[in-house]
Amino acid sequence: MTRPAGAITVFSHDRVEDVARPLRRVLELARETGTQVRLPRREVEKHGVEPQDGVVLGAEPGSDTDLALVLGGDGTILSALRLFSGREVPVFAVNFGAIGFLATVEPWELEEGVRRALTGDFDVLSLPALGAAAVEGHEIAFNDISFHRRQNGRVAELAYSVEREQLGEVRCDGLVVSTPAGSTGYNLANGGPVLAWGVEGYVVSFIAPHTLTARALVVAPGDLLEVTNRSAQEELDVTTDGQSAHALAPGATIPIRFEHRRALLAQAPGATFYHRLRDKFGRLSY
Repeated sequence: MTRPAGAITVFSHDRVEDVARPLRRVLELARETGTQVRLPRREVEKHGVEPQDGVVLGAEPGSDTDLALVLGGDGTILSALRLFSGREVPVFAVNFGAIGFLATVEPWELEEGVRRALTGDFDVLSLPALGAAAVEGHEIAFNDISFHRRQNGRVAELAYSVEREQLGEVRCDGLVVSTPAGSTGYNLANGGPVLAWGVEGYVVSFIAPHTLTARALVVAPGDLLEVTNRSAQEELDVTTDGQSAHALAPGATIPIRFEHRRALLAQAPGATFYHRLRDKFGRLSY
């Protein structure tokens, strides 16, 4: 249980037809509780929201607020987590995406969920992140940082080291470094292990390795990971949480660290990681 929100900032995904009516209901419920709603310019333009009492139009997305309310899927949720990284602003999400593994409630729970969000009737989970020191500046990811060979390019040649000890050099289509929250995404598709939320550590897994000996590795939270592009001439694409970030030049290295308590994710009272895992992916079978 947290304190009631005096002001919330709302974010939605781009399928306006899915979230237009839910957004109107959010505005109505906020008006009933006297909660100020802050809508960034992009949200105002997408939904054509007119001036009305209790709504700030064109608010700066990352300005001071008590809560970030997301109407969208994991991509929109991850964007909000990155925006409020390092700040005591919970992200409360209603799932309007395909899986919505990070979502707090489902669409049919909108009414009850938004009331919980406005009154502070929810639990808060502190999420870790991955921090990468790139030429373009410090990058942060709550799901994963991934390295990919270029389309129509040669097979990637990637090496990785932990605490300055080189552990592997693999020809592959790419490599994924994942947090526990992101271990059910790209890492899972690579055959990497699922890490329960609360596990201290992060995963390295390969995309289509051209060897029978490449195995996923769980790295201790305090250990430095370094990923190197061993190609003599091919650049690699680097993405953070599925968003294109920059290129990794031939011979270049990126250091990556596990960063504790980087954002707050709202959860329904009593929710568990294992219930979420079963609900989203089904029961394990053999």
